[in-house]
This record gives sequence, structure tokens and C-alpha cells, in this order.
Amino acid sequence: MLRIGLFLLTNLAVIVVASITLNLLGVGSYLDAQGGLNLTSLLIFCAVFGFSGALVSLFISKWMAKRTTGTELITQARNADEHWLLETVQELSNKAGIKMPEVGVFPAQQANAFATGWNKNAALVAVSAGLLQRYSKEEVRAILAHEIGHVANGDMVTLALVQGVVNTFVMFFARIIGHTVDRVILKNEEGHGIGYYISTFVAEIILAFLAQAIVMWFSRRREFKADEAGAYLASPAGMIAALEHLKAETEVPNQMPDALVAFGINQGMKSGLQAIFSSHPPLDDRIQALKANA
Repeated sequence: MLRIGLFLLTNLAVIVVASITLNLLGVGSYLDAQGGLNLTSLLIFCAVFGFSGALVSLFISKWMAKRTTGTELITQARNADEHWLLETVQELSNKAGIKMPEVGVFPAQQANAFATGWNKNAALVAVSAGLLQRYSKEEVRAILAHEIGHVANGDMVTLALVQGVVNTFVMFFARIIGHTVDRVILKNEEGHGIGYYISTFVAEIILAFLAQAIVMWFSRRREFKADEAGAYLASPAGMIAALEHLKAETEVPNQMPDALVAFGINQGMKSGLQAIFSSHPPLDDRIQALKANA
């Protein structure tokens, strides 16, 4: 129920932000006086909605992550493990040249960690309880370094901008396709008929599916960069050991929960077509890349 409420709240925020922006830009319709498409107005319309969705998600990402994962922030260490965790994040952040992120632990037995936030000096880094329980401190330190590498590289912002561009052109070309079907095939000459809305809807689904491969390709590239950052900030041996440990656990069925797959350090094993739409490269490839650079 919480996820449904957050989903609806996010979409409401997108509509409000986009509507206000379009009014300020004076874009009310992307049809010209003759009923044809005004491509400039259409592109502005699509860009406003495309980037609004991506940027609203970015700005509330930390708030959303805390609520959807049940992350408990560590503001003051209550035991030796929490003290070590805070000290390690502080040390790694200083080395990466960013401000100390918020640090938290989320209640999952699967080994995972994530970083999020709208800029590198206002981020959140969280690890699962299972990771802290089963992994050595060297491995946890390397995983924390990987996540701080994401923050220092500005991956969250860059991925949001890539998603915004993709959203824009998916909407743009879907509406051109819908308009063409409505005018050329269905011969509708006034406004837009039901054919426009159906064909636009179908085109958006198909184009969004294809465009997601671009976003996921970029996401996989950023994982290699974050691994390199983890090796630099912690140690190559620690980063390799952590990934090998994750690989061993990934081979166990149902090891990773769906709620953490999108932004965790480890997505699990994918093959075939699934690999093209995977946000993470195969762990074997990541390990091999680190060994090649060691």
C-alpha cells in the first residue's frame, strides 16, 4: 500500500511541476491552427514532461529509498559496528572529496548496498543487515567505497538526465507516429481522434521498451566506473573479494529481493535478452575488469 501511495504521489508531483512549467513557457497545445503538429511546441511539451519525471524522481530519491527499504539512519553510533561504519564512510568520503553522506542500515538478509541523492554532497549510503553480518570488514569497506564512487562520480544525476532525454524522445516520436496514423491512415482532419491516442499509447510502450536498453547500457557502464572507484578508495583486493562473495551468494536462488534490484550493488545473474535490459554487468565481467587493471 505504501508503494502505491508513493507512486501516486510521485506522479502527481510530476504533473504539477510539468503543468506549471508549460504555463510559464506559454505552451498550451502542440497543434497549429491548421490542426498539424507544431514540432517545436511538441518537443518542449515532451521535454518538460520527460525531464520532470526524471528530476522529480531524483529529488525525492533519498526520501523514497528510506521508506521503501525501511532504512534506519545512524545518527549516533550505538555499538562498535555502527561506530566502525560511520568512521569508514567518513574516511572514504574524505578521500573521494565529497561531504559525509547519511549512513543507514536496511533490514534485509540478502547482501546489498545502495547510494542515492540529488547531489554528491547530500547523499545517502545504506547497507543491508545481512551484508554486515556475513561479510568481512575489508569486503564491506570495498562495497561502501563502490557506493561512494557512485556518489562522487555524480551517477545519480547523470542517469536522471539520460532518462530525461530518453523520456523526451520516446514521447516526441510516439506522438508523431500517433498523429501520422490519425491523419494519413484514419483520415481524421479535425483535432485528434481515438486512433491517435491508441497508436500513441502503443508506440510509447514499444519505444520505451527499446529506449530502456540505452539507459541500462549506461547503467552498466557506471557500475564498472564505481568498481574502479571502490578499488581506488578501498583496495583492489577488497573490491574483488567483495564481488566474488556476492557472486557466490547470487548463485543461490531468490537471494536478491526485487525491491533492491534497481539500485543495489548486485542485481543477480542475467543472460540472453535479459542481460541487455540489466542495470548491472555480469559479476564475472566486473571481476575480470578489476583483475585486468590491478
